[in-house]
Amino acid sequence: MSIGTYTPRPGAAPLPRMIAAQTVLETKMLLRNGEQLLLTVVIPALLLVLFSSVDIIDTGAGPAVDFLAPGVLALAVMSTAFTGQAIATGFERRYGVLKLLGTSPLPRWALMTAKTLSVLVTEVLQVVLLTAIAFGLGWSPQGSPFAVLLLLVLGTAAFSGLGLLMAGTLRAEATLAAANLVFLLLLVGGGVIVPLDEFPDAVRSLLGLLPIAALSDGLRDVLQQGAAMPWGDLGVLAAWAALGLGAAARFFRWE
Repeated sequence: MSIGTYTPRPGAAPLPRMIAAQTVLETKMLLRNGEQLLLTVVIPALLLVLFSSVDIIDTGAGPAVDFLAPGVLALAVMSTAFTGQAIATGFERRYGVLKLLGTSPLPRWALMTAKTLSVLVTEVLQVVLLTAIAFGLGWSPQGSPFAVLLLLVLGTAAFSGLGLLMAGTLRAEATLAAANLVFLLLLVGGGVIVPLDEFPDAVRSLLGLLPIAALSDGLRDVLQQGAAMPWGDLGVLAAWAALGLGAAARFFRWE
């Protein structure tokens, strides 16, 4: 008696396929969330248009959009990789979604990989939209695309690690409040809209060590000043990425 072959065959799908499917799901969930879209797309776009069109802040010589566009790109990375991811993951943890997914064939590290890939997909859409708006406002970027890409990737890693650390250690309500508060504070004091030169020397030195300041200044050095590779800002982002991702891996609680 021969053994028959049945289709479909029970069992887990190949790991790359599971990660890809989870990435698509995470991206769809993010793009369907109106509050997340407001945070990640609408607010950065409005800030870019408003402060480029109205002379509110002294951004130095040259068109205001040349100063603002790199900072708004940095803000978009922070809003998606840190604020949005922290809030979404925090509530998934509270409602038991992460615990349930942890029992599926998808490994926990693969779930976090899918979340990170979803963030990267969203950021690509953000960068395309904000770049198109900036070009419409007369932006003239310079510098190396590779340097910009490296800054964005390290910035994403830094903010993603910090967001997952917050979501995995605090209650969902505390994560919601803290993530939004940090977003507002870094928007004002991170060199995104207001130049760091406007702050006192002692404060400016401390603010320059923040990941949002390193990312916005690094992007500005490349896209506005034409710098080849802002190694100092890259070093700050790499340190934050190692610290954030390491701490998230160590202290993240799934329940």
